[in-house]
Order: sequence, then C-alpha cells, then structure tokens
Amino acid sequence: MNDFGIDIWSNNNFIIEEGKLKLNYKSKPSLISLVNSIRKKDYKGPLLFRFPHLIEKQIDRLYDTYTKAIKEYSYKGSFNAVFPLKVNQYPTFVKPLIKAGQKHNYGLEAGSKAELFIAMTYNKNAPITVNGFKDKEMIHLGFIAKKMGHNITLIIEGLNELETIIDVAKETKLQPPNIGVRVRLFNSGSGAWAKSGGIDSKFGLSSTEILEAYDQLEKNNLCEYLTMIHFHIGSSMNSIKPLKNALKESGHIYAELKNLGATNLSAINIGGGLAIEYSQFNRTINYSLHEFASDVIFTLKNIAKQKGVEEPNIFTESGRFISASSAVLIAPVLELFSAEYEAVHLRLKKKNPPLIEELNELYKDMKKKNALEYMHDSIDHLDSLLKLFDLGYIDLEDRSNAEILANLIIKKAISFLEVDDYEELKRIDNKIQEKYLLNFSIFQSLPDFWGIKQEFPIMPITHLDKKPTRSASIWDITCDSDGEIEFDPTKPLYLHDVNLDEEEYFIGFFQVGAYQDVLGMKHNLFSHPTEVNVLFNENDEVELEHIIESQKIIDILEDIDYDTNEIKAILNEKLDKDTYAILEKYLYDNSYLKTTWS
Repeated sequence: MNDFGIDIWSNNNFIIEEGKLKLNYKSKPSLISLVNSIRKKDYKGPLLFRFPHLIEKQIDRLYDTYTKAIKEYSYKGSFNAVFPLKVNQYPTFVKPLIKAGQKHNYGLEAGSKAELFIAMTYNKNAPITVNGFKDKEMIHLGFIAKKMGHNITLIIEGLNELETIIDVAKETKLQPPNIGVRVRLFNSGSGAWAKSGGIDSKFGLSSTEILEAYDQLEKNNLCEYLTMIHFHIGSSMNSIKPLKNALKESGHIYAELKNLGATNLSAINIGGGLAIEYSQFNRTINYSLHEFASDVIFTLKNIAKQKGVEEPNIFTESGRFISASSAVLIAPVLELFSAEYEAVHLRLKKKNPPLIEELNELYKDMKKKNALEYMHDSIDHLDSLLKLFDLGYIDLEDRSNAEILANLIIKKAISFLEVDDYEELKRIDNKIQEKYLLNFSIFQSLPDFWGIKQEFPIMPITHLDKKPTRSASIWDITCDSDGEIEFDPTKPLYLHDVNLDEEEYFIGFFQVGAYQDVLGMKHNLFSHPTEVNVLFNENDEVELEHIIESQKIIDILEDIDYDTNEIKAILNEKLDKDTYAILEKYLYDNSYLKTTWS
C-alpha cells in the first residue's frame, strides 16, 4: 500500500479508509462517492471539487494563530488580513470565502479595476487594500469606494500615483481613502518568487521616494490619510529568515515616518508569502505558522519599543495559504498504453527468431526467485531485437511479439516482486513505466505545472488498500507533447495496474485552489472542468451546490470571437437535416472525451 504522502501535504484534510480517499470532515464522504453523485447528474469530463469548509479552516488557523501570538507577547497592535483576488477571482470561491471570513472581518485585496469592482460589490465592512499600478480611473474608484463606506487603502507604487490621488482629491472634492506606501526593501525573499522583493524589484518606492512622498502629503495637507506601509518579499517562502530581515527593515521605516510626524500611520502590511506544502515526497517548508506569526509580532514589538513609537497594526495578504487546499481536480484514466501489449495480441510463428523464443521461455518459466533476473534479460533482449529490426533482420510481426513479450515479462516480474526493491526498479524505470491517459488538460487545469514545473500532490482516490506497482507517466488529451507529467525517479509516482474494461480508475490532483483556475488556458479549446461546491447541511449530509458545467463547444467558439450563427449557417447549408441535427447536438456538448463512466 502507499499513502501518497498525505501526512506531508494534506494537513489532515484527507484520510484513507477501506481503500478509499475520504474527506476528513463530518460524515467523512469518500471522493469516489462525490464523483459518482455528480456523474448521476450526467455531467461529463473532469471534475473540480471546491470545499468551502477548508477555506474557513485556513482563515480560522490564520486568525487564531496571530491572536495567540499577540496575547503571548502582550502586543498592543491588532491583526488584520485580506485575500488577494488575483489568486482566485471565481465567484464559487470568493463568495464562500467572504462568508467564512465575516466573523474575523477578513477583507479583500484588489490589483486591477475589475478586481476592485468585485471587492466594492461583495465586501461588507472588512478592509480593502488596492495594490499594483493604477491609473486615474482606478484611483477615482478608490475614492468612490470610500464614499460608499468601505475601509479602503490605496497602496501607492510610485510618486505619480500619489500625484494622481492629489489631483482626484482636488477635482472631486471627495474625502480621500486611506493611503499606503509600498516600500522597496533591500531584503528579498526565498523560493521561486523571491524577485518580488529586493532593491531591484518591480514594485515600491525607494528611501528617497518615500521621503518625497511624505513631503507631498504634508504639502497638500493629506498626511492624516497615510495609514499604512506595505512590503512583499515573495510568494510561498520556503524559509523564514528573509521575512525576519524584511520585518526589521520595514519596522524601522515605519518608525522613522512616525517620528517625522505621520501620526495616523498605524499599520504595516507584510504582504503574502506564507507557504503551503506542494510536495508529497518530503517537507520543503522549514517553519510553522506559529513560528511565522511569533516572529512578526516579536520583531515589530521590539522595533516599536526601540524607536519609541506605537506598535503597528499588522496586515497580511496570504493567498495560497487560504485557497490552495480548498480545491481538488479529479480525472478518469481513459487508457493504459500497456493494454496493447496483452498476450492475445501475440502473433507467434511456427519458427521465430531465437531471441523471440527466449523471451517466450522467460515469460513461461518466470518464478519469484528469478523475476528480477528475467526482467533484466527481457529488457536486454528487447533492445537487441529493436536493433535487428532497424537492420532489417526481423519483420514487423517479430518486433510486435518482442514488445508484447517484454512487457508481459516486466508486468509479471513486478507482480512477483510487489515493488519490494524500489531502488532497483527506479534504476530501470525508464523501461518499465506505464502511460496513463487522463481525460483532462494540463494547460487548462494545472497551468503552473506546465509553466513553472510546480509540483502538485497526485494520487488515486480508490484502490488504496492495494500496493501500486506501476511507475506512472500521466498524459493529458491535448495534442501537445508538453501535456505530460513524466515519471521522475527522484520523486516517483506509482499507480495501480488496472483493467479499465472491468473497473474505473480516477486520479486526484490536490492543492490546486490557488491560481490554477484563473491561469488556465483554452489550449486545444478545452475549457474549465465541471466545478462543484461540496457543502454539509445541519445533519452532516453532503450537498452539491453551484454546479458549473464545462463550457459547450459553441460557447467556447463564441468566447474567442467566432460568429457562431455563421458557423451553424454554413454547416447547415452543407448537410442534410438529419445529419445537421446530430452535428448541432455535438456543438452543444463539451470538448472532453466521452467515457463509459460519463
């Protein structure tokens, strides 16, 4: 058996019982039961399950941990958090997020005009912060949000934005929103996104610009609106040391501005950076949430005491930490490519080449005691036979027989060995791996894997009472060679050897709630999978809500600006009535492949 590292990455969100992967919550439904329930409603293709209770769990963990640290250190500032909408703007995620966060006054962060409209519409009394580059319209929206009663802070990324704030205040006569200053720190973060911080980062004001900004605020009688300084040193930091350095630097900047006369400056926004575990093989994060929060509180308290200023309120903008675990992608296996190598496909002749005869004998005579030796021999024989084919000494039937027999020997050997000798199998995995064809698109549903080789935990949702024996490569259904998760002997994924004619086999991809939805692309015109929110009623019974079916082909074509009426007219003109009726039915279906389970 194999637990696929759930003790490393799942944060106790999932458990294995009775050979099935189950949600470790309330009635503990199995994921396969959720799949079967939604399939009964005739939804096709891959599925994306969202779990709002996991959003709430992470929000509660964040606030509870900081609250304990504040109490532990007798810290006088408050803790506040906002969710960066860029991580996941979909309403099926955002609305449950807002609901789950209301008890904590959990807010939203916007980085574009469209995101700001979402925040202005659905956020209630919780804080709104606005980051990123802004034009006059976006800044004016901030003023309107303030007029609506929102607790909104515009974080300026450059002096030109401050000048625009001053202009809008004069032109509209509206009360300005709170103003924050993003500082460009000398210290940078760690991990893949470290370039978000540092002296050469894309965002923020230098020391000189910070002083100029303060002079401008003072000159225009706007100092009272300066309430926050902001920094961000990188997403998903795997080490906490850079955070400590950044806290010291930003804490001193905060104190210096306070001592200059910024009396209403009361908050430090430490941005995001809280990591979640994507690896299912080993832990990659060297700190806990408690350590993270304690370091923030302890460092800022000491600097405030040293400089003789008030302890700042703390804001965070962690996105992955809140959202990643809340979504699971599940796709069915359509085909195992070793299926073509079954004994029924052998075309043995009355007289076969000697190496073919030897392969046949190896297959018939294999026992557990000689399984590893025979497997090595079969691989060597196959190499030799393929060279003989290239030289023209054996024909296509001989080659086919060689491939089938070698594969049969490998499968038989693995079943004998029960993958006891992992190191030996890793050594020859490039010869024995199985290709699993899944009904999904990596480009649509796991774009960070394709783009930056982001790891995601992968495991089957059934058969977990059996030892997986096949080293697995995963292929998607796009016609692109990059649509593959190759077998990596250093991080080996083993799956089960199943007969798809007799049973179904589903693979789950975990920690996909951050960025994957919004970055997914329509490569080959595959749209998003069917999405489902999984909730629990007062009796702990599962309720499937907010089902959004994968887009129909006709809608996808319209999205990319085809005139769908023109398409239908041209096709209708070229076909008889009955054939066109069939074609039109297909136009109103989705692009994913039909399977027996759908």
